[in-house]
Amino acid sequence: MEKDLSLLKDVPTQVKDPELVKRRRRQIVDAAVELFIRKGFHKTTTREIAQKAGLSIGSVYEYVSTKEDVLYLVCDVIHAEAERQISEALARTAGGLETLAEVIREYFLVCDRMSDHILLVYQETQSLPHKWRRVVLENEVRITGLFTRALTSLMADGKIPLLSEAAMDLVAHNIAVIGHMWTFRRWFLSRHYPIDDYIRHQTAFILNMCHTEEPVPERRPGHGNP
Repeated sequence: MEKDLSLLKDVPTQVKDPELVKRRRRQIVDAAVELFIRKGFHKTTTREIAQKAGLSIGSVYEYVSTKEDVLYLVCDVIHAEAERQISEALARTAGGLETLAEVIREYFLVCDRMSDHILLVYQETQSLPHKWRRVVLENEVRITGLFTRALTSLMADGKIPLLSEAAMDLVAHNIAVIGHMWTFRRWFLSRHYPIDDYIRHQTAFILNMCHTEEPVPERRPGHGNP
């Protein structure tokens, strides 16, 4: 279920209208992302964020207390959107391979739409207080768990071989990383693949991964070394 930016207890607000809080916080987040990417988190001031968002500095402080609040909200926007789209894909599909394909598609499309936000999170997450970094990581694990849920359903239907828990975790985390790869490498990949083709090829790759649980044999010491 999608989390509401107006309901985040970690980021208190003085405003009582939840819809207004949600709208203004998204306005602040979108302005901050552009500035953080262009100038860096530490060189961007809250006053600049306010100006970019079309708000007064006083108005901004009604919705966030610090610049770290804004960065945390950036992370939360990504996770909320990914979780919403994946959950909807799980709910509307009948099961089988179609479900996994739809889950992958919706997640990759979120990565495409929010590529600037995702790049920023990778660059600046260390600027968050420890307690919030922990929450960000927990959110990542929760979203990966949705991929695991789709894989578990496929195994139950006999659509893919039975995978060990470790193998299933690897596949689920690979889905997450391959989605992010489009964000990091889009400058190159988009020359060869429109996003729909990228999704189609990577979905086939992931399904093939599900059928290849056996690991590559370990290299024995001294073998293959110059």
